Amino acid sequence: MKNKNTFSREHLLYIRKIKRQTCFVWVMRFALLIALLGIWELFAYLNVIDSFISSSPSRIIKTTKELFLENNLLKHIGVTMYETMLGFLIAVGLGYLIALLLWWSERIRRILEPYIVVLNSLPKIALGPIIIVWFGSGSKAIIFMAVIIGIIVAIMTMLNGFLSTDNNKILLLKSMGATKTQILIKLVIPGSLPTLISMLKISVGMAWVGSIMGEYLVSRAGLGYLIVYGGQVFKLDLVMASTVVLCVLATFMYGLVALLERCIIKFKGK
Repeated sequence: MKNKNTFSREHLLYIRKIKRQTCFVWVMRFALLIALLGIWELFAYLNVIDSFISSSPSRIIKTTKELFLENNLLKHIGVTMYETMLGFLIAVGLGYLIALLLWWSERIRRILEPYIVVLNSLPKIALGPIIIVWFGSGSKAIIFMAVIIGIIVAIMTMLNGFLSTDNNKILLLKSMGATKTQILIKLVIPGSLPTLISMLKISVGMAWVGSIMGEYLVSRAGLGYLIVYGGQVFKLDLVMASTVVLCVLATFMYGLVALLERCIIKFKGK
């Protein structure tokens, strides 16, 4: 590891400038969030907006606290997290394996590619009644909804990553007698790591969309259920509180993927 003294003065100044810029961006992000929440609360307090319809930060905090004290919040969070995480893992795992299969066999890829495109363009909500008949009105249907929404995106993203491998490098390995398996393990998979990270980031959002969409249809618990229930009985504070909790959880899950990305970059840099 290099000591600071080994770097030039200009390089140290550049690093310091980058750190200042990063710090400024984070400060401005939080400042913007606080400003928006403050304006929202002020407008609700002054009756510029109807707090019954739009709620307010203070009412959201109060509703979230009440849900927590009634032991309902953690239960609903647990249900949604379970469905989302399981749907995410299945979609990512299956999507990665299917993309590998399609890369391996051009014939299979040419046969299945039109069907994958059609499935990707199909509005998945239209399959809701069929999914309920197949899996019943429980977690299985919600997990399946999360899987079918995320898996096609995972397949297409990873397949593009595999196919973008430098052909010159593939030809070089072939000329040295490498088998297709060796090319896959030594070149294609390591070279597609940035695509894998991008796919994981996209799949996080897809998993949340799928699980909440599924909870809209069939759930008896979960954050999606709270949003639907709050809308039906006009408890819009409950709707907004559930939405805010949902945003926090989605941000946390995305942060885990971003942390994985940093670990991979640090490992590759060694």
